[in-house]
Amino acid sequence: MNIIMDINFLIQLIAGIFVGGISSYLGSLMLSKKMTVVIDPLSHLALPGVALALIFGIDISFGAFLFLFFGTILIWIIEQKTKLPTETIIAILFSTSLAITFLFLEEHEIHEALFGDISKIGVIDGTITILISLIILFIVSRIYPKLILISISEDLAKSEKISIEKIQLLYLFSISLLIALAVKFVGGLLIAGLTALPAASARNLAKDLKTYKNFASIFGAISAIMGILIYKLTNFPAGSLIILSSFIIFLVSVILKNLQ
Repeated sequence: MNIIMDINFLIQLIAGIFVGGISSYLGSLMLSKKMTVVIDPLSHLALPGVALALIFGIDISFGAFLFLFFGTILIWIIEQKTKLPTETIIAILFSTSLAITFLFLEEHEIHEALFGDISKIGVIDGTITILISLIILFIVSRIYPKLILISISEDLAKSEKISIEKIQLLYLFSISLLIALAVKFVGGLLIAGLTALPAASARNLAKDLKTYKNFASIFGAISAIMGILIYKLTNFPAGSLIILSSFIIFLVSVILKNLQ
């Protein structure tokens, strides 16, 4: 039994490192695009899927991703048809999805939906999480420079024959996949911290774009390690500990920046 528990904890730790690192890598792009605020309402869009998954006893990442996938497609379609800002569309769908969630979710299930439950991640779940994290990394690394160019000038991006609609759809799809994974670790309420804090810490210390991306990923991975290890020792919620660890790193980065 102890061996199984140790294996489960090891896979939870490794999966957490991947999710923390990839979240922060994606967060560095979102901070550059001034889109960090989008992750919070978009993560809440997953909550109805989490609620239904808990009700029917299926994997919450699967339930979250289904709602996020169709929600992402809907966001993309509305954006193309109305030209409303992505943030506005997500905010509209966020409030609607949150209302739906609390129609179905039992009181005792709310904590897991909002803050996650790392103890339910086993070897199979952890392995799938790692593989999907690598897929997200592959997609984001391919579209990263194009998204940076789009954020600078859409006209310039078009002159380079970049399909803005396609890239934005891939971007939203990557965020959706990430949220579906992260909801197990930090729930639907804390995902913004998982992406924004390490990226903000990296921005305080980095001198160029490459260092910025690398620092963000490293800080995200370190936050996950610290949070999960403290969870193992104290049995406090891992999601909260990961975010608090990331905040400590952010405070250190602020101090170091002022000392430079």
